[in-house]
Amino acid sequence: MSVFRSRFKELQRRVPIDEHNCAVQFDETKCKNCTLCRRACSNTQSIMDYYSLASTGDMPICVHCGQCASACPFDAITEVNDVEKVKAAIQDPDKIVIFQTAPAVRVGLGESFGMEPGTFVEGKMVAALRALGGDYVFDTDFGADLTIMEEATELLHRLQSEEIPIPQFTSCCPAWVEFAEIFYPDLLPHLSSTKSPISILSPVIKTFFAQKKDIDPSKIVNVCVTPCTAKKAEILRPEFNSSSIFWDVPEMRDTDICITTRELANWIKEENIDFAALEDSKFDTAFGESSGGGKIFGNSGGVMEAAIRTAYHLFTGRPAPKDFIPFEEVRGQEGVKKASVAFGHFVLHVASISGLANARAFIDDLIKNNDFENYSFIEVMACPGGCIGGGGQPKVKLPQVKKVNEARIASLYKSDEETDIKASWQNPEIEELYKLFLDEPLSEMAEWALHTYFSDKSDQLGKMKNLTPETNPMSTRFKPTVHQPL
Repeated sequence: MSVFRSRFKELQRRVPIDEHNCAVQFDETKCKNCTLCRRACSNTQSIMDYYSLASTGDMPICVHCGQCASACPFDAITEVNDVEKVKAAIQDPDKIVIFQTAPAVRVGLGESFGMEPGTFVEGKMVAALRALGGDYVFDTDFGADLTIMEEATELLHRLQSEEIPIPQFTSCCPAWVEFAEIFYPDLLPHLSSTKSPISILSPVIKTFFAQKKDIDPSKIVNVCVTPCTAKKAEILRPEFNSSSIFWDVPEMRDTDICITTRELANWIKEENIDFAALEDSKFDTAFGESSGGGKIFGNSGGVMEAAIRTAYHLFTGRPAPKDFIPFEEVRGQEGVKKASVAFGHFVLHVASISGLANARAFIDDLIKNNDFENYSFIEVMACPGGCIGGGGQPKVKLPQVKKVNEARIASLYKSDEETDIKASWQNPEIEELYKLFLDEPLSEMAEWALHTYFSDKSDQLGKMKNLTPETNPMSTRFKPTVHQPL
């Protein structure tokens, strides 16, 4: 029997990254074999050591979270840079370039320009994107509000149905979705079918907004700016093409290009834009208004809190009480946070999880104890702390990670405090969009434009499934070093 030999070197020290990976890339000449990427992938995210290259045909399993790139201090692992694609679109006079920016970008971007961690730079970020050549700049926080309207309505339907399984898991984190599709395909019926805020806003831009402004949608180039490398993979999912179906243009994509916070920061520097001196600019109207619930989406627990604010209203007809704003039980950097939520006489048991290793342990415990129906709603974010700690955020030295993430988290919560509109259902632009285009949450139009489906991808693991570091024959994580006698 032939002995398997991988094409990847130093597997006891490095994360294997395929050269065709759409999110992250590896430069061997810069690698110092420090093991930090491997620890992030195996210990924090429970990917490496939980599959075997011998079983996958020497193809690495990757959920594109980018935590390996965040951990690498030598830039041996970086995100795949797509800025040149955006520049080409801006330079094309026939194209209309539209940027949308995720919540966590505005509390991380300033760090790349010497500002204190967590500095809220929304106005300067929008001004920079205009200076770089954007025709419109929209707020993904609006997409977050739209996601919550659909997701909260879907949750109530699940709770009232005997056919749709509970708990409902969130699905706005693409790395978590890939993780579930590969390692836990039996969970897929539990995932909310609602698209992520970025992938929910993009088809609305290319349909409703294009019609409203009488713009040829084929000329629109939708660019998302995110803290997340996994969005580079999400926008390539073949089913994310609602706008192409709407316009009957087969080659059209809902989102065309994704760049990270780091890519944007480097681009601003390359263009010699004095970021600190920029005068604040505002998002374009139409998709510029957002609730406090939309603003906190970038924090672990933020999706949960935003959903509760709106679900309470949908369930009772009343605004959420002050006890839920802030909802401290799901805030903070702990990997697993549990809470109970009372909707009158109705009680929901919820959990908020960040870090895929924490999600794996939590799910395995649910399976072991057959405890699924004790929970109603579970939020999962792949990156520790949530999107504020995403794989595309400005890099932070390991001893400072917790402190920096805390500052970013606090900044998003502060923006919520300063916002009069607290819940997604109260956003007037959301109300107008449903009135003019979507009808109501879970309507036929909303299902078509704002919802998606998931696929069992466990075949990527090959024949060897359900591996752990202890049972994986290729794992070196827990194998002792053997010293040969002199």
